[in-house]
Order: sequence, then structure tokens, then C-alpha cells
Amino acid sequence: MESTYRPTEPSRADIDTLAGGAVLEFGSPWCGYCRSIQGTLGASLALHPHIQHIKVEDGPGRPLGRSFGVKLWPTLVFLRDGKEVARLVRPGSGSAIADALARMDSPGE
Repeated sequence: MESTYRPTEPSRADIDTLAGGAVLEFGSPWCGYCRSIQGTLGASLALHPHIQHIKVEDGPGRPLGRSFGVKLWPTLVFLRDGKEVARLVRPGSGSAIADALARMDSPGE
């Protein structure tokens, strides 16, 4: 799990061509909601070490967040081979994160 937001965000083309599973976490280091899910998100991702975690600092004018329609933080976008398979906005429980990660492991979804 990435612990800090990347200083530069990846391009949408880079995201669309990712191989395998990935979770995009859109947020901000000063966001209380974002900080509050870090332990739960980290514990969930630890059970899925093959899934890449990409922590993206979002805000006005940030193209990657706008391309995914992000409006609230944190927004977690779960991808398989660059395609969205699930999305959580301000997840309230570890079970919601675990369910979304499990969907990524299910073939054919």
C-alpha cells in the first residue's frame, strides 16, 4: 500500500493500460475522511498483495480525478486490466472494501 500521495499523478492513458488489479485512491493528505480509512484500507490491501495501490492527490483542475468523475474524497476506484469493476465513495466499513477487492479476484466479472 502506498502511504503518501504521489507528487505527480499518472495519466489516464497509463491507468487504462494497467495490467492486473489496481486500486486508485483519490483524496488529499488534509482530508479527515481520507485519513480515517487508511488503517482499514491498508489491512484490506494486505490480504491482496497482487493488487497495486495508487494514491492520487486530487483537487480542482486535476485531470485524472476529473476523468473518473471524482466529487468526494476518498473515492476508491477498483480496476482490472484498466477497466473499472467497482467504486466506493467515502467507504464506511472494511467489509465494503473487502467486498470490492473480492470482486477483483472473481474472474469474468
